[in-house]
Amino acid sequence: MNKSVLISGLIASLTLPLCSCRRQKETDRLPSTPETVSVSLPEVKDIVLAKSYPGNLLAISEIDVMCKVSGQVVNQNFTKGTMVKKGEVLYTIDPSAYRNKVTQAQAALATAKSAYEYAVDHYAAVKKALESDAVSKMEANQAESSMNQAEASVKNAQAALEEANRMLGYCSIVAPISGRIASGIFNTGSYIDGEGTPVKVTTIYDNSTMMAQFAIEDERYLDILNSREKRDSLDFDNVAVSFAEPLPHTYTAKITYLAPSLNEGTGTMRVTCNIENPYDELRQGMYVKVNFPYGTLKNAILVKDASICSDQLGKYIYTLNDSNRVVHTSVTLGELYQDSLRVISNGIAPGTRYITSAMLKVREGMTVKPDTIR
Repeated sequence: MNKSVLISGLIASLTLPLCSCRRQKETDRLPSTPETVSVSLPEVKDIVLAKSYPGNLLAISEIDVMCKVSGQVVNQNFTKGTMVKKGEVLYTIDPSAYRNKVTQAQAALATAKSAYEYAVDHYAAVKKALESDAVSKMEANQAESSMNQAEASVKNAQAALEEANRMLGYCSIVAPISGRIASGIFNTGSYIDGEGTPVKVTTIYDNSTMMAQFAIEDERYLDILNSREKRDSLDFDNVAVSFAEPLPHTYTAKITYLAPSLNEGTGTMRVTCNIENPYDELRQGMYVKVNFPYGTLKNAILVKDASICSDQLGKYIYTLNDSNRVVHTSVTLGELYQDSLRVISNGIAPGTRYITSAMLKVREGMTVKPDTIR
């Protein structure tokens, strides 16, 4: 047999399987049936632009309860962590020493009043005697001076009695506000020396309203000014808030304070908001995210944020043409809205269908079977 013919036959026999394999691989790349993908239409609506800022809750009022007397604690009338009402007695300090001071002050006042009554009568008698020259002018002046001194003694004795009663009242340490009370620093039987310098015995937190502070960027403040210029209605009385863990009830915040100046070091402005706590679920120190509104956008085009992909050229989404073929569509992104939707500033029209699932299985030009979702 001719060697050239033999070689040609061998080459042909080897080439046929290779071509067959190549054609098989190309066939494998093409789906036998169209891939089913979820497809949606963009939402188009007027939206309020907002950005989430982190903060921590503080009680609207936090008051240290002080002891202003010295003595032994005879009663502790509260349980830590419970609610107490304004005026409720929290501690009772042994009042015996202060009762004695009240008794002494009462006696001193009675003596001063008696002396004053005598001085008044004496001055009246001397003044009458002066009219008949029975006494000298000097004696009359001395009687008047004694009466004035006795009157001053009465006032001093009255002040001393009021002070003694005030100190006796401090033996009952009462809640200055209503709220949730912390643990007591002193227990029954402890001695407190608070007369010279008041001593802290516990703290009460008014949790009826919680406060959160956070800082916004200067550009956000400029956005607010621009929105006011356009007469946009930004609702600062019902601002959405969220917490690290879901709570049984939902809450909104009221913006109560925007700092009058920017922090030059950080370029931010401090903002304060109040959150009503009617169910007593919020606690001081809890983490909170405040969804702060700063502007509005008319006829915004919104797509699901999870449907947006990235490559070296930027952001894109997969859209479908009228033949259900996949189109790689570059888009310009705007703000995130309600944590799951993204504003599309440029790239698609309101009626454009876009793929929301199986993005890893589709590619440019593939024909798919759309499953439209809302």
